[in-house]
Amino acid sequence: MNQMIQRKRFGIRAGALLLVLLMLAGPVLSGCGKGGAKGIENGKIMHEEEFGGVYVDCTIDDFNALGFQYGDSVSVKFSNGYELKEIPYYNGYYTANGEPLLVAYPGYPYIKVCINNGDDLWQEAGLKASDNQEEKPQKLWATAGLEEHDTVEIKLVKSGKYKDIQEARDIHYKDERELFPSDEAFANFRAVKAGKIGENRLFRSASPCDNQHNRAPYVDSLMKEAGVRFILNLSDTPTKIQGYLEKEDFNSPYFLSLYESDNVVLIGLNMNYGSDAFREKVINGFTEMTEYEGPYLTHCTEGKDRTGFVCMLLEALCGASYEEIVDDYMITYDNYYQITEKKDGAKYKVIVENLLNPMIQTIAGADADIKKADLSACAESYLKAGGMSEEKIAALKQALGAE
Repeated sequence: MNQMIQRKRFGIRAGALLLVLLMLAGPVLSGCGKGGAKGIENGKIMHEEEFGGVYVDCTIDDFNALGFQYGDSVSVKFSNGYELKEIPYYNGYYTANGEPLLVAYPGYPYIKVCINNGDDLWQEAGLKASDNQEEKPQKLWATAGLEEHDTVEIKLVKSGKYKDIQEARDIHYKDERELFPSDEAFANFRAVKAGKIGENRLFRSASPCDNQHNRAPYVDSLMKEAGVRFILNLSDTPTKIQGYLEKEDFNSPYFLSLYESDNVVLIGLNMNYGSDAFREKVINGFTEMTEYEGPYLTHCTEGKDRTGFVCMLLEALCGASYEEIVDDYMITYDNYYQITEKKDGAKYKVIVENLLNPMIQTIAGADADIKKADLSACAESYLKAGGMSEEKIAALKQALGAE
């Protein structure tokens, strides 16, 4: 009997000790904290370098399982003291350029804190957002100055504060070919015709090498049929290309032939299109284009945002009107989401005003009326200000058949 009592007491003590150890270990077992806690404490972070954000070690599903919903407002505080107060949590990049958000973009491995189309949040900080956030938010949100050992705390501030914006901007596309009317629509592949660009001189598309959306083989076939001889790849680096080539689903032989013949130029853009670094990379890519014979193809991952800016710039340079640029840009939204001015005028208008117009404003200048401005002169000034010579600009126009 005494032995039985001793065993029971030992079992209780051991169970209690195990419970304490589990409680102590809990915060480091998962970046998402405790289930249902409506927040993350001591979350691990990592640098997302392509677009310049901060991944939090928590999957989208796990974060939402804590009770968060798209459209909530959250506070984000890093262990180095940098803080973002009441920023939106969206499943897309729905804030204005230069504004922060917590984003759960479909396909991302984790939730991410970033500045939309702005500076790299991870990099060395100037003033911190918490110092004087209300006065000059865009400048003070610039960078956080994070290091690998830093952690993050994310808390819910107000449920549904940004729900109306989330619902208006929440659009997604499918990755199954049978759901689209043609290979061209599925691959977002088309000739750029705006302005004086020559017939079948410039094409745009989704990626012919990154097959994460199942489109690469279709792009590969279409660009071969179109006789593309040079690719301006806006999104990739040599390391990323090597990763695609090693995947079992890589099936883009025509792309590979151009890549191995050095007819693919990689410029690795992020989406901070207002920065000098972005402009410099674009100009380097355009300068390379003039050294090759067309037809040309330009693409990023989806052929939507980075490709949208580059094509807008080339179209403007070659004399396209504002209306022509809008028409070409919005074909992508018809291809992917079946959004047209006729089918859904409200969403069509939101996309043009919030996504395309700020791009055009970047080349035209903050005070310009982009619907009336001489966009060709604006594009040329934009390129010259970035260091592109008149001779190279003329050569680019000639390559595109506009001179």
